[in-house]
Order: sequence, then structure tokens, then C-alpha cells
Amino acid sequence: MGTALIVVAALATAVVLDLISGLLVRRAARGRYKWLLEPLRLACRRPAAAVLLVGALYFTLPPGPAEWQRYLRHTVLLVLIALSSWLVIRVLNVVETVVFTKLPSDLVTSRRIRRARTQIRPVRRLTVAVVTVVAIGLILITFRPVRLAGISILTSAGVIGALIGLSARTALGNAFAGIQIAFADGMHVGDVLVVDGEWGRVEEVKLTNVVIRLWDDRVLILPTTYFTERPFQNWTRNESRVLGKVQIHVDYTADLDDLRQEARRLVESSPLWDRGQWVLQMVDATPQSVVIQVQASAADGASAWDLRCDLREGLIRYLRDHHPQWLPRTRSQYQP
Repeated sequence: MGTALIVVAALATAVVLDLISGLLVRRAARGRYKWLLEPLRLACRRPAAAVLLVGALYFTLPPGPAEWQRYLRHTVLLVLIALSSWLVIRVLNVVETVVFTKLPSDLVTSRRIRRARTQIRPVRRLTVAVVTVVAIGLILITFRPVRLAGISILTSAGVIGALIGLSARTALGNAFAGIQIAFADGMHVGDVLVVDGEWGRVEEVKLTNVVIRLWDDRVLILPTTYFTERPFQNWTRNESRVLGKVQIHVDYTADLDDLRQEARRLVESSPLWDRGQWVLQMVDATPQSVVIQVQASAADGASAWDLRCDLREGLIRYLRDHHPQWLPRTRSQYQP
């Protein structure tokens, strides 16, 4: 009967506290923090009520001399630790979701937005892992045999830890590399990268791997240590605008002013050009031809790729239809 009354009293206390906290949150949510308090209230109501109930039950249960009372109190303590960790993890997930909803959805224009998205998710995952490990450690500490094992347990734990460390060396290295990438400011979610001759956009940065969506919709998944040990190109580290380059071989007799006018017409008529900059230059010469290069800026990597293809196609069509004599030729001289 006494235990039943304690359970009923704890349940009533949890319900009352839940109602009072809900009323306070609703009143406070009318102000400037509504965007954060309301999602927290909706997502954390059940775990918070469970923590209040189990916490009240634990602190009201007497230790008691009977063995079943000690077991009951110990079980309630374990449940309280698990529920508390669940509540903390739920709060972290809600905060991450709310922060993402407050950020603009355009990943191309703002470098600060890409940086925030890159750093928040790995930090949340690392925090969840730390909370889980701490909860498991607190649960194990409550068992007397584990707490009082002594030097033998520490020695065996050291040997097991060394073996686990050797076997999980790659995974731990990738995890630390993921944290380094998140805060080293060298790559963000939404950046355009060139890796081993393939270019694509970063979709997700995890603790152990990076997901890149390539230009042809293939998905490239690389370990995070790849980006800390090998060089890679980041086209959008400082800004999202990308400068595309097109090189074409033409004959020595080609009129560059005429080609420059045609290139201007192609660039200005293209909707992919961001109205930034463009230029046509002779960048190299070979014994058979000269190399002209057209540079034009676009809003992002995908637009720059399409603009390069359009310019290359337009210039070659112009040479073929209007000036075929400017195409590269191999000359020979006959001497009798």
C-alpha cells in the first residue's frame, strides 16, 4: 500500500509539474523565443514527464532494509539515467532541426550558411555519442561488482581498450578527421569540389565520411581522412561564383578580334552567365596551332559547367560554318 501511494503521488507530481511547465512555456512562447520553445515543448513533453515521474519516484522511495526494496530503487535509478539521456538527446535533435529551419534554404549564395550547416550536424552527433557513453558509464557505475573490481579489472580493461583501439584505429581517425573538417573551414555543405578529376557538390559531412553528389548524379562517398591527407579543389570556398574556362586550338591565320566578337555574343546571350566577367585570350602556341581560352563566370559550379559546354559548342560551330580555314591544319612543303 505504501509503495502504491508513493507511485500515485509521484505520478500526480509529474502531471502537475508537466501542466505548470507547459503553461509557462506557452506564455513565454508568445514572445521572441516562440520559434524555439514550441518545438521543444512538443518534442520533449513525453520524455520530460517520464523523467519527472521516475525522478520523483526515485527520491521518494525509501532505501529500506529489504532486498527487493534495494533492487527496486536500483532499477528506478537505471531507468532515470536512461530517460535523462533520452531527454538530452531529444533536446539536441530539436535544437538542430530548429536551427536548420531558421537558416535560409539556399546553399549556394551564402558561405556562412554552408559553414553553419557543416558544423552543426557533426557537433550534434558527437554530443549525442558523448551523452550515450556517459549514460552507459553511469549505469555501469551503479553496479557494485563493476565499481569495486579493483586493479585487476583496470588491467584487463586496459588490455581490452588497447585491442579495441588498434582494431578501431581507422574509425577513430575518421571521426577526428570529421571534426577537423567541420571546423577547419576548408569545406562546407554545398561546396563544389573536384576530387580525382571528378567534380560534384558536397551533400553531407559526417563524422566518418563525406557524401558528394557528382555532376552525373552519381554519389561518391569518401572517408573524412581523405580530405585531411590529400589535396582537393574547392571552387566555392570563398564565394559561390565559379570562373569557367574553355580552350580551343585554331590556325595561326585566325582573326582573334572576330573570334572575340563571337565569344562576346555567345556569353552575353547565355542565361548561365552571371553578368560578372569574361575574357578571350591566346594562352599558348604549338607548331601547328594557337590555343585560345575563353573565361566566363557563372553563379555556381553546375552553371559554369553548362556554360563551358555551350561556349565550346558555339565557337566550334562558328568556326565550322563561317571560317573553316581557321581550323587547325598540318602544313607540308614540297621541294623538288
